[in-house]
Amino acid sequence: MVKPLFKPLFKAVTYSRWLHLLIASVAGVLTGFLRDGSFHPGGGRPWLWFAVLPVPFLLLAALVPAVRRIEGVQAQLLLVTGPHDPGEQPTSGIGTSTSASWRDRGRTAAWLLLRLEAGVAVTALTVQLPMLAAAFMSAATGHPAHFNNLPAIEAPHWWYALLAPLPLVLLFVVAIGTGSLMAAAARLLLGPSAAERLAELEARTERLLEHNRLAQELHDSIGHALSVAVIQAGAARAAESPEFTDRALAAIEDTGRQALTDLERALRLLREDAPRPADRPALTEAERLLESARAAGSAVRAELGGPLEALPGPVSREAYRMLQEALTNVLRHAGPVPVSVRIAADADALELEVRNPLPTGTAGTPRTDAQGRGGRGLRGIRERAALLGGEADTGPEGGEWRVRARLPLRQLGARQTLG
Repeated sequence: MVKPLFKPLFKAVTYSRWLHLLIASVAGVLTGFLRDGSFHPGGGRPWLWFAVLPVPFLLLAALVPAVRRIEGVQAQLLLVTGPHDPGEQPTSGIGTSTSASWRDRGRTAAWLLLRLEAGVAVTALTVQLPMLAAAFMSAATGHPAHFNNLPAIEAPHWWYALLAPLPLVLLFVVAIGTGSLMAAAARLLLGPSAAERLAELEARTERLLEHNRLAQELHDSIGHALSVAVIQAGAARAAESPEFTDRALAAIEDTGRQALTDLERALRLLREDAPRPADRPALTEAERLLESARAAGSAVRAELGGPLEALPGPVSREAYRMLQEALTNVLRHAGPVPVSVRIAADADALELEVRNPLPTGTAGTPRTDAQGRGGRGLRGIRERAALLGGEADTGPEGGEWRVRARLPLRQLGARQTLG
């Protein structure tokens, strides 16, 4: 029961908040000094002047956008528990952005005034209450007490010693309570505005979408490389031909190297301080995927039409991944079967189609969910197409498995590019 009462006395944040309040009174002291050339303006009420004189200057300072950032940084350093108590959650709820609107400037002005008044009051008590405790101790030892701005004690007595701890207890209670209230006020007045919270939410959503996209790309790239490696290794062992084994190892090496490149690029993107690389493969490198499938034993017949090099970057990169996933599904579920690939680009749209014969039975068909819409790879193809405003469909057709996607180019400004 007693221990929680004394716990704040042993927390660093208690004293950093106290320091924050003492610093706030500096503006009042300096203003009073500049007014009368002394630290005691206005006769016997210096603390009242300290609380009033700086107000116009603080209101003007609140109009400066950078002041909000400075106050936010200072509040984060001195008022919240994170920097001082590593065991506690460091999330402060205090913003460090500049004022972006008149509402922000108004909240900054309210914070500066509140900080001034609370700081002057706590500073006055920090000075006066220890002096009162010293006056009680002086009276307890039989000496009259005459301290500046305090009532004189003309009749000393020993029982004043019982009163001496009370001013210090009151000082700590006021400092701890005011510090907690100032931390709450900082979250209210210096916290992110509605626009800033919306921007942060949008940025967080973008990061989540980027991570999901990276996960899909790794699924496509690593899945393709492993499928090629497994099929090539099995075929090389069955062929028992040194020449075929060399070709198989070369194909495994090439796809593995590309998968490692994709993995390294994805890991760099996951680091927030790393620049965004511009080396994502595009549809102009489709021949590499076709050669990889041929090396795995598939007879690939490809028909490429249109200026693929002039495609918009997002379309070209996503189409490359869609083709990669389609070929991976062929190798994974149907094995080294004949594959027909058609890629056609014009001013209106890019069309991608991959066909392969269905194996006998159902064991070699791509895995489907309860609605027959395919596994994660096929779902990823449809999601990529939808993000670009296009459409994709997959499924059996006339004894073949078909993957077909159509990506519109008009809204991306591709007509001028391809024209």
